[in-house]
Amino acid sequence: MRTARNYLAKEIYRSSAVVLVALLGLFSFFTLVDELDSVSERFPISALLSLELLALPTRLYDLLPIGLLIGSILALAGLAQRNELVILRVSGMSGMRILRMLWVISIPVVILAILLSEVIAPAAEIRFSEANLMLRGRVEGGRMVSGYWFKEPTASGGTRIINVGKLLSSGDVADLKVYEFPDNTHMSSMWSAPSATFSNNTLLLKDATENRFADNAQLGLVDGKPAQAPLMVVSRLPEVEISTTLTPARLVSRILTPERMTWLMLTDYIDYLERNKLDADRQIVAIWRKAAYPFTLIVMLTIAAPISYMQTRRGGVGAKIFIGILMGTGFFMFNQLALNIGLLYKWPPLITALLPNTLAMAIALGTIYAMENRLKWSGRKLQSSIKATA
Repeated sequence: MRTARNYLAKEIYRSSAVVLVALLGLFSFFTLVDELDSVSERFPISALLSLELLALPTRLYDLLPIGLLIGSILALAGLAQRNELVILRVSGMSGMRILRMLWVISIPVVILAILLSEVIAPAAEIRFSEANLMLRGRVEGGRMVSGYWFKEPTASGGTRIINVGKLLSSGDVADLKVYEFPDNTHMSSMWSAPSATFSNNTLLLKDATENRFADNAQLGLVDGKPAQAPLMVVSRLPEVEISTTLTPARLVSRILTPERMTWLMLTDYIDYLERNKLDADRQIVAIWRKAAYPFTLIVMLTIAAPISYMQTRRGGVGAKIFIGILMGTGFFMFNQLALNIGLLYKWPPLITALLPNTLAMAIALGTIYAMENRLKWSGRKLQSSIKATA
């Protein structure tokens, strides 16, 4: 049993590694060709290559399920063509037992996926954003034309809106604006600063400018008459401290897409969004999908398992492999599409994350069960026809 499992694991790992290297090379080549137009004196080809290297862990995380599927199908098809799976079946190993062996083989791949998801890919994505900012002057993620926007409650029960124009690689921010709404409807002051830093739950604005509005500013504008007192006072201060729940980690969370965050970053950011009454549906779905990602890898191996039942003497092995790859790829695309459909129609996050995997697993297990009992059903049919003839 252990010898057979180790042999299957070696074949599947080798085939999957070859497929992943080919897919990574193909996608990286297409990206390089697409980005060649941006190469200049300030952004040389060496900088583009360094960005592509930083993007490899994230790309590997995205391609791992489909690479495992294609590699497993190729490995099992090769074993079936060489009649090695037939030897396993003749030795008394059932189809479900082979499937359980495949699930055990998936454990190291699941561990690799968790390392990619929680350690390697988020760190590489942050480094990629920092390098992209330094080399090209831009960052990806949830940035609008006016920058990044955050909302939080104040200690007095009001609302504060923070607009960050730029995120610096040091963790500081630039082109900052802070809007204060004591009663959640009327703005009392606006702070602006060319730069700011975070320290101990405070935001330190440097060379700040405060525009403070008078309490009767709105009433003074209603009748259209000149105001007797200034409606706004402008003052400049070298430093201003503002207490805030915003942290550099939450700023980084805004740079990364929810699927690229670690589990801790996601839970912290969801807590921040919910406490500030902001929409956290995308992040909640992302955390469920992150939890379901190992299950996706197991589903991919389960889809590949019916290859072990192929009758190679009848030919058409290549066509069966192509159909298996097509079905698995279609499932993977549907799994990705379910995210957008679930967000659009407000499906529960659990359904959005697990429904495609559950359906694919049920179909694959049903196919294995049907193929496992095909001979029994054929024998019963034959006996029935013989009795009927007699």
